[in-house]
Amino acid sequence: MIEALFAWFVATFLLGPLQSGMATALEAGRAPTAVVEQVTRCATEATPRLVNRAMDDPWWAISTAFGATIGTTTPESVLRDAAPGCEAALAAARPFLNRG
Repeated sequence: MIEALFAWFVATFLLGPLQSGMATALEAGRAPTAVVEQVTRCATEATPRLVNRAMDDPWWAISTAFGATIGTTTPESVLRDAAPGCEAALAAARPFLNRG
């Protein structure tokens, strides 16, 4: 029950803003569709790690969600921390993130 609640929290307050923020920034930077899809896939694959981290460290989950909501925590930094394997996708997206 608690794991399902944390999964909902992570999906709603971390993954949703993360994907939305990255998509908006990539769209503003006119990133190619392949780059957007690669970053989106990485964000989706990071969900289990985000849920596990939220379960292990609820304060991190709350502070990160709050930071993502008010804009002090970038979606790129959350994704980089949650899914180090996404560094290639983030490197491909970085030039487009800086354009917007």
